[in-house]
Amino acid sequence: MHIYKANLLFTKDSTSFTVIPDGYVAVDSGTIAGVYPRLPDELSGIPVTDYGNKLLIPAMIDVHVHAPQYRNIGIAMDLELLPWLNNYTFPEESKYADTAYAERMYRRFVRDLWRVGTMRTIAFATVHKDSTRLLMRLFEQAGMGALVGKVDMDRNCPVSLRETVADAIRDNEALIAEYAAPDALVRPIITPRFVPSCTPELLQACGELARKHNLPVQSHLSENRNEIAWVHELEPASLHYGDAYRRYGLFGATPTVMAHCVWTAGDELRMMRDNQVMVAHCPTSNFNLASGMAPIRTFLNEGVPVGLGSDISGGHDLSIFKVMVYAIQVSKMQYCQNHHLPFLTLPEAFWIATKSAGRLFGKVGSLEAGYDFDALVIDDSELNHDNYSLLHRLERFIYLGDDRHIVHRFCRGEQIAEPPIA
Repeated sequence: MHIYKANLLFTKDSTSFTVIPDGYVAVDSGTIAGVYPRLPDELSGIPVTDYGNKLLIPAMIDVHVHAPQYRNIGIAMDLELLPWLNNYTFPEESKYADTAYAERMYRRFVRDLWRVGTMRTIAFATVHKDSTRLLMRLFEQAGMGALVGKVDMDRNCPVSLRETVADAIRDNEALIAEYAAPDALVRPIITPRFVPSCTPELLQACGELARKHNLPVQSHLSENRNEIAWVHELEPASLHYGDAYRRYGLFGATPTVMAHCVWTAGDELRMMRDNQVMVAHCPTSNFNLASGMAPIRTFLNEGVPVGLGSDISGGHDLSIFKVMVYAIQVSKMQYCQNHHLPFLTLPEAFWIATKSAGRLFGKVGSLEAGYDFDALVIDDSELNHDNYSLLHRLERFIYLGDDRHIVHRFCRGEQIAEPPIA
């Protein structure tokens, strides 16, 4: 067992922060054994690492990011979704047939996730088995948690990225066999890219894979109006976009996260709630690709799970702290349009980014007893000029801070060193 002392801030629920000045976290075999305002007598003699006046908070969780798009971050931001995919994203992803190229890019990606304090990630890779395995290995070597998806596509994409259903199943089965342990830090996630790029046969096969191996599922949902119209043409028997996934066992039969959900409403929203399908809210991407503003307050009110995603490279910032800020700002714009929908508070946004998102990894995203010790130590001394309260110090870091203020990073109790990029 080891004990850490610092100013502790975390969210047990969405309503408020738990703040423990000069508090103690006891960690045993990677799991939090207890959190205390004063160290109990029975723990005296246990080694204590004292971080002084620094902040100790849960580590960030990115529930939607495209690892192979990292090279494209910050470019082609003047296009909508489908032209952006065809002209920039698919050509870049085709390069990942070359594992040497993939390793060079993926090393930078994993290192920069570490840099911004993201210790758990739900990532799309590409259709390429070997490059996907490489990304999983890099996460594993870094000691950072991840659900990594080999992307599946067999229509409406370049020939260089198109696969057969048999090939998709064979390659997924090979990766699943290598990363089968249910408590592994890095695991596969079944990843049909989205309905337009998957035939009914492939969607059916993906659903069967998820159920057979009890694996989570990720994809995209109701991001763009043109995309939604396209899905309606391709899947006319489905009630709506979400139902197109449900019919193939890809909408909550196992834990499921759907990115964007900008235009989700009515029966689709109720189906998400009833099946506890998580929304990956990606506000920067939704703005950059002119998709719209996802109804996050409605999702929260209806009991739909929500996490935050950077959605690189539709999004332009890998930091979930900054995505948190954008999520609050989006909700304020919605509030301006409809005063019946209160905007997100900082505790809500923080909870979404940590404890709410963490459910896809188990007990992750809080400093409560029984949770994995995924944590960041923040030295905000250069931002704390006037002895702000601890809550105001955290808020200033979220809005004004950057990776230079993150001085220690932990995942499942292990301090994580900077991953090498070569």
